[in-house]
Amino acid sequence: MKRSNYIDKAGLRIDRTLSDFIEQEALPGTGVTPDRLWTGLRKLVETFGPRNRQLLRRRSELQHRIDEWHLNNSFDLTSYRDFLKEIGYLVPEGEDFEITTENVDPEIARIAAPQLVVPVNNARYALNAANARWGSLYDAIYGSDMLPETPSRAGNRLDEERAQAVIAYVRDFLDRHVPLSGASHHEVMGWFVLEGELMADTADGGKTGLAEPEQFAGYLGEPSAPSAILFRHHDLHIELRINREHPVGALDRAGIADVQLEAAATVIQDCEDSVAAVDGEDKTRVYRNWLGLVKGDLSAPVTKGNHSFNRTLNPDRQYTAPDGSIITLKGRALMLVRNVGHLMTTPAVLDAEDKEIPEGILDALVTSLIAVHDLKGNGRWRNSETGSVYIVKPKMHGPEEVAFTVDLFAAVEDLLGLPRNTLKMGLMDEERRTSVNLKECIRQARERLIFINTGFLDRTGDEIHTDMQAGPVVRKAEMKTQPWMLAYEDRNVDIGLACGLPGRAQIGKGMWAMPDEMAAMVEQKIAHPKSGANTAWVPSPTAAVLHAMHYHEVDVWAEQRRIRDREPASLDDLLTLPLADPASWTAEEVQEELDNNCQGILGYVVRWVQQGIGCSKVPDIRDVGLMEDRATLRISSQHIANWLYHNVVSERQVLLTLRRMAEVVDRQNANDPNYRPMAPTYKDIAFESACQLVFHGRELPNGYTEPVLHAMRLLLKRQAFEDLINPPVLRFA
Repeated sequence: MKRSNYIDKAGLRIDRTLSDFIEQEALPGTGVTPDRLWTGLRKLVETFGPRNRQLLRRRSELQHRIDEWHLNNSFDLTSYRDFLKEIGYLVPEGEDFEITTENVDPEIARIAAPQLVVPVNNARYALNAANARWGSLYDAIYGSDMLPETPSRAGNRLDEERAQAVIAYVRDFLDRHVPLSGASHHEVMGWFVLEGELMADTADGGKTGLAEPEQFAGYLGEPSAPSAILFRHHDLHIELRINREHPVGALDRAGIADVQLEAAATVIQDCEDSVAAVDGEDKTRVYRNWLGLVKGDLSAPVTKGNHSFNRTLNPDRQYTAPDGSIITLKGRALMLVRNVGHLMTTPAVLDAEDKEIPEGILDALVTSLIAVHDLKGNGRWRNSETGSVYIVKPKMHGPEEVAFTVDLFAAVEDLLGLPRNTLKMGLMDEERRTSVNLKECIRQARERLIFINTGFLDRTGDEIHTDMQAGPVVRKAEMKTQPWMLAYEDRNVDIGLACGLPGRAQIGKGMWAMPDEMAAMVEQKIAHPKSGANTAWVPSPTAAVLHAMHYHEVDVWAEQRRIRDREPASLDDLLTLPLADPASWTAEEVQEELDNNCQGILGYVVRWVQQGIGCSKVPDIRDVGLMEDRATLRISSQHIANWLYHNVVSERQVLLTLRRMAEVVDRQNANDPNYRPMAPTYKDIAFESACQLVFHGRELPNGYTEPVLHAMRLLLKRQAFEDLINPPVLRFA
């Protein structure tokens, strides 16, 4: 980047776009002066930059030792475990303890509910996610594949038969979770409130109330004819909206026009895997949207048919309580912000030697600075009522890296004048060295921890890279049933419960990647609350509403009490390698796996590099839309790299497959006016990116895709990619 694009600040060189944003938009109202901020950032870089680099060297050293061991030894679990202890990869486990995190909002401490993850640089997506605290169960069922046997949901005209099927489905849901005394919700003809008690008129001319009257939480309108009724179950709310003039309400004997569920209680506004941010311009866009969310003034234009409007954050909701008082419920999800990991550097800020600073240090400071507006009450609404800032920290390898983040957060608090432990940490259990040392990772963050979760894709990508020299790995679909994966999912919950997370922190599970296959999600994702997880990721507001039904079906806290008594999952199982015998596969099976991997890589990379889209619904090889981010890319590229290294496939076979799949991806994107085809020349920078990820996959640190993606995206943004014969130098931190 040209030096003229930078401005000197306290011995640092700051991208002018970023500098202007911070000084003119982010700082005013925080009580922090520009000099204090820039001087503080310089000190953070000087203090934590060398530690950051040392941690990355430690990663490389450990991987080198593991590679050597596999080259010189046949795998034996006992010997392997002893070796990992010897080199410090597997650390001694200390005495039992419980986390002591304080000032945690109820959305994290008490409410079990879905969690959305969304790229914060897309204002519309970010607003939709924040507003997904509430959503229409009627719309979610009617507009999805939940009722395939009924008439099509297509078109703008209400299909009354399908609508009646939706009404019946939801009546069954209400019967299970807010049952009436001696009657069914199917029989209700109308509602009224009498002396603080909810009553229903039934079809036989009788009257009845709730089987559990305390589930009645409030209402709107007149007691004799309420326009809304609020129920509470498992600390989640259900709202009936009554309007006999509404097209749906007119079909309903009780006049119910909609049933709204409290759905995504929390949302992760993501600066990391779902975002393509490679320079100061991109980082400013990320931070500006986060500021708009925190202050409540972010908006995004939306057009639906002939109707255009600006989407903004939803207001709170108010109801009349049974005792006549006014209750207020949040209209928005509690927002967490995900920073980047320790690996990458960013050209948004250069140090005294004109070198890029670690991106994670910049994220920690700027996202926390912006959150100060919430702590000071500068926004339209409060995000945290308890005065906390929730930062999800991904891709940490082991306890020493968690300790680094704890120290960094403490230094940021001091810089910003915040009380100790204001910055809370969400710890993503998605790297192998964290999984095998999870208890000790939690110990390092025990005063700040508000979140642990599992993530199949990144965790599998790291598993493959760590085991690279050991042998060829199983097919991707088989990974989910491998002993290490089953132990990984169970141990995360076992250790989280043993470390006292209930009541203080979330135990989370991963994403449902198919936003158009909601019936399958409703059938399968109930496994997450049954596993003891009090949150799990969903790809859309619609999915959040439908997954919210699972938290009414399952009492997660009771499940956690039951699970605490089981035998903890085995560390030995977690260390069992997912190796395969390639001789058991047919040539067709190998090619099928290769086709799937290559198509997935190209489908994602082409949008990331060409258009800077870090998360979107990408068609798979069967044209099924999958919600993809960088984690998908990591597992697929590492899988091919492993099979290449062990001669399951050849370089020529992989290259020919990439070219053939490029044609498939070109076809799938044919209607995108901003898309540039890769075939027939295969000279496009996105195709070159895919080739680097695959053919140099073993050389990438821990199999991460960011170095290649960032280098190629920057190359494209600088319009200097005419000659790709000599690829750019990859930017490893």
